[in-house]
Amino acid sequence: MKEHMLSKILSNKIYIGDFGWHTGRFHFSFGDYNDPENSHFGNLIAFNEFAVKPGSGFETHPHSEMEIISYCVEGVLTHTDSMGNTNSIARGDMQFTCAGSGITHSEKNNSPARTLRFVQIWIQPKAVKLPPRYVSCHYTREDRLNKLLLIASGQKFDGVIQVNQETNIFVFEIEAGKQIQVEQLPAHLFYLACLEGSLRINGLSLQAGDAVKIRDETALIMSAIEDCHSIIVEISGSD
Repeated sequence: MKEHMLSKILSNKIYIGDFGWHTGRFHFSFGDYNDPENSHFGNLIAFNEFAVKPGSGFETHPHSEMEIISYCVEGVLTHTDSMGNTNSIARGDMQFTCAGSGITHSEKNNSPARTLRFVQIWIQPKAVKLPPRYVSCHYTREDRLNKLLLIASGQKFDGVIQVNQETNIFVFEIEAGKQIQVEQLPAHLFYLACLEGSLRINGLSLQAGDAVKIRDETALIMSAIEDCHSIIVEISGSD
């Protein structure tokens, strides 16, 4: 196996911004973090991991021309937007906003005691001036236990949120000692982040907080060293 096919990013190499009421781990350039050598991965523009303190949140702010997927890891995320939507998602749930021609929204942790942790993914859409849209999905642990769960796709599938780009986003939890095997991968890029626990992917070990860029692999074997929780973004476009 060629080393360049799996490019590991250690947790301590991922930029951390501490804003007092929240911290953000920015896998690619975002906000005050600007690295021209790490600005995107194909159509994946941002992969952010936020930890938001109790009673805090992102006040109303604008977005446009972006596909925004949020996946809740811990706590409850409450979303309110200019389209009239108010909704909350908890662990394992996801929400999708097509910012399109323009929206405003807020994202809050209304809990008085519990930290909110969530992943937010930004993907460049394949068209501009799309009509804004918001939708969410609830999942159980069993939906993603020891198997890949498709939560967003550029294709239309029952029970899967469709986004405006050729991409697939999967989540999974694997129990210690078990594995998931995926054969016949398409010729796309993949970005995997280990959110909790530890695993091996094609023999490469990842701890919580680590990530890996995957290119030109024909199959993936993901084995849990300890109970683990991860997310994979399949990406079109070149890096």
